[in-house]
This record gives sequence, C-alpha cells and structure tokens, in this order.
Amino acid sequence: MTNSTRVASAEELESVFQQELSTNRWAAAESAYALAVRHREAGDWDKSREWVHQCLRLLEGFPSDTEEQVATTRVSVGGVALPNYLHEGVVRDRFGENL
Repeated sequence: MTNSTRVASAEELESVFQQELSTNRWAAAESAYALAVRHREAGDWDKSREWVHQCLRLLEGFPSDTEEQVATTRVSVGGVALPNYLHEGVVRDRFGENL
C-alpha cells in the first residue's frame, strides 16, 4: 500500500499483510497491528484478537532492547495510526492483558 494515509478495507490490509509476510516481517507486524485496530473499531472482537495474536507472534522474532529496535517505520497503515513504538508491552496496553 503506497499511500499510507488512505483508509483501506480490512480485505485490502489482509492482502498487503500476506505480501509483507514473505518480504518484510516488521511491516507485516505493523499491518497485523493495523488489522487488529480496524477489526476492533468494527466491533469484531474475535477477529481483532486473532490479529493481535498474529502481531505478537511476529514481534517475538525481533529484538526489543532499544527504542530504535521497536520504532515503527510508518506513521499509519491503511489509514490506521500506528504507535511510535511497537512491542509486546504497547500491544498489551492498547488491547488489554487478557487477550
């Protein structure tokens, strides 16, 4: 998705996620976070939870010792604002401990 400010549908975001999964796992984690937010906003709690888990699984593969290591590379994905830093603590803070 070249225009990061355009509001994309969940289906478009899922397509982007699938492409990123094989080429850029960090971007895929950012997209999974965006999908979790998008589904939560739509009231689809089960789908949101699935994407939160996908995001957390992807984040497990990255170091998180410094701010530089967890800094997001984009401001938004498909119209969903990303946090400045993406790591397990941020995700759990935004979506709750009991995922």
